[in-house]
Amino acid sequence: MAIEIKVPNLPESVSSATVATWHVKAGDTVQREQNLLDLETDKVMLEVPAIESGVLKEIRVQAGATVQAGDVLGIIETEAAAASTASPAAAAPAKAPADNQSQSPAVRKLLSELGLSAAEIPGSGKGGRLTVEDVRAYADKQKERKAEPTPAAQASSAAPKTAKTHTAAAPGNREEQRVPMTRIRARIAERLLEAKNSTAMLTTFNEVDLKAVSELRAKYKADFEKIHGVKLGLMSFFVKAAIEALKKFPILNASVDGNDIIYHGYYDIGIAVSSERGLVVPVMRDADQLSMAEIEKTIADFGARARANKLTMEDLTGGTFSITNGGVFGSMLSTPILNPPQSAILGMHGITDRPVVVNGQIEIRPMMYLALSYDHRIIDGREAVLGLRTIKECLEDPAKMLLQI
Repeated sequence: MAIEIKVPNLPESVSSATVATWHVKAGDTVQREQNLLDLETDKVMLEVPAIESGVLKEIRVQAGATVQAGDVLGIIETEAAAASTASPAAAAPAKAPADNQSQSPAVRKLLSELGLSAAEIPGSGKGGRLTVEDVRAYADKQKERKAEPTPAAQASSAAPKTAKTHTAAAPGNREEQRVPMTRIRARIAERLLEAKNSTAMLTTFNEVDLKAVSELRAKYKADFEKIHGVKLGLMSFFVKAAIEALKKFPILNASVDGNDIIYHGYYDIGIAVSSERGLVVPVMRDADQLSMAEIEKTIADFGARARANKLTMEDLTGGTFSITNGGVFGSMLSTPILNPPQSAILGMHGITDRPVVVNGQIEIRPMMYLALSYDHRIIDGREAVLGLRTIKECLEDPAKMLLQI
């Protein structure tokens, strides 16, 4: 029986998706619940599993195509799987044809151009036949092997040079490559332009002395990890400090809706996470009710699921305030961009030992620049500056913050 593989119902606010990758080929045997392909939306990656075991008879939509909910992606033949199980000998892959002439015209042409023999290349097509991709992949591997320096060449390059030689540099190829934006990259671009064009964004800066936080982490990090099973990082301190500022200045936790200001009585903190697909901002719900360990575990989970493309639409929806940490990449100072409809975002940066004046004496302290971008339509400079100063004070005296005094 032929079963259609269809695009599942897409998340709310997502009208279409792009076929990112097929994990199986036509003719492959597939099992029920096996992930057949990934669909990329402008926010998350969706897996499309097989609803029945069988043989993938046909792929109707190739990678890169745009699809909508209900579109047919391919066909699974369930009876073919039953026949394969009943006749193991018949299911065994045929030996790939060993001569060039028995290949398809496109493969024969490519083999001739590259001077290769079909007998030396393993085939992945139906019945073990060669595909154009098989030939190209094999040719690329051969080029890589030839390009690897021999031991003698390596020794020669490592030997000391007694005289300088000047050789003319080969002219550059000036190659260009045009590739379409991924859906998430296009969505990021759209959101950044939206923030720039629809808000009156300003940024205020300050610096924070992290000596007290560093000493606290150094003293308790081993016990913390042993008890809670997660490392004591910086982010939990910054989340707690940001919440204190939001409680003190509720406008920083508000958003604009037309001519109205919406004050949120909860603290859903977005944490910017870098992934191969781009920057995503999963949301930590009710962060004010979480312990330091729960915050660290949540952030670690966000990072792991972002790298594995396992974040859901619910993870990325909402948020009343965001935190981004450019310091992990070595940023000294930057201006974070608002994440609409949020009205403020905190930017963390690299920690650098710098000389500072403490009680009239010069000391070397671990210092970080902080940046708070805000929507000046509803947030005045006073609230922004004092809010950032509150974060600074909480971090410079974390014991007082954690004891709620």
